[in-house]
Amino acid sequence: MHNMDPSLEKKKKSLDNYARYSSMAFQMLIIILIGVFGGIELDKWLKFPFPVFTIVLSILAVILSIYTVTRGLLNPSKGPEKKDPSIK
Repeated sequence: MHNMDPSLEKKKKSLDNYARYSSMAFQMLIIILIGVFGGIELDKWLKFPFPVFTIVLSILAVILSIYTVTRGLLNPSKGPEKKDPSIK
């Protein structure tokens, strides 16, 4: 990879960053939607007049999604380690 054109390398890095951050956004969206719809269904099932579970699970889902994204940003090397084959 040392012989790669600098413009191609920059494009690849840009594409990698785009994929990483868009996957984090989808991850946040899924976590929040599960919390909201889970809360709505629990409130319907338990027949609460005030949406207690919707509010509580929504807030917890937002906190969990922020934690998950922050952990992913602080530890970007999660997954297969990318090593240069020339380094032993």
